[in-house]
Amino acid sequence: MTEGFTTATRAEPAGPVLAFTGELDAATAPTALTAIQALTLHRGEQLVVDLSALEFCDSSGISALLAARNLALAADAVIALVGVPRQLQRSLKLIGLAAFFPAFTTIEDARRGLSEED
Repeated sequence: MTEGFTTATRAEPAGPVLAFTGELDAATAPTALTAIQALTLHRGEQLVVDLSALEFCDSSGISALLAARNLALAADAVIALVGVPRQLQRSLKLIGLAAFFPAFTTIEDARRGLSEED
């Protein structure tokens, strides 16, 4: 079993920030899904998923990210990924999901991206 995976959530005025740390794989994806399902999103908010401390992400982790996107869509909110590791960026691009996840370097950049779209 993979050790050291953690999630942390904090509320911000523009929407919640969910951070994943460690390895997001088949063993830890249920923990990620639990954190995602615990989120409360409202119309017009932005869910930021901070991946800057993510060390690894397999297909189970990508499925968890899709669950977060689906949660945002169901709430009429948007999602943004922050600090996406290079390997995960490549994987998302190769499987055709990069366009589903706007990616930014920092949370502040993601928040500015939201205000520019409005």
